[in-house]
Amino acid sequence: MGMKYRRYLAGERIYGCSKCKTHLATIHSMISRAFNGQHGRAYLFDGVVNVIEGEPNDRQMTTGNHTVRDIFCVKCATVLGWKYDRAYEQSQQYKEGKYILERNLLVDVQ
Repeated sequence: MGMKYRRYLAGERIYGCSKCKTHLATIHSMISRAFNGQHGRAYLFDGVVNVIEGEPNDRQMTTGNHTVRDIFCVKCATVLGWKYDRAYEQSQQYKEGKYILERNLLVDVQ
């Protein structure tokens, strides 16, 4: 399988995995803090790095039905949140291709 390379981010504020501190996203890729996950507050990001995407599945959420994939830390395999593949409600389609990271599973790396 080979060695897994991780990207290291630079910037003012970097969010990382709370378990292993692997870099995941910067404050500049954050779209919104007004989300909730399974473990409390969650943030919506335009892009993240160093994650593995799981298989797509349909979930009924508070904002309607969505096709999502769980995302895992590439280093320690902790579930960190999910990626929106598809939103069935037209008003929610802005989430497609975006990522949710749960605040309780993140740490400020820098």
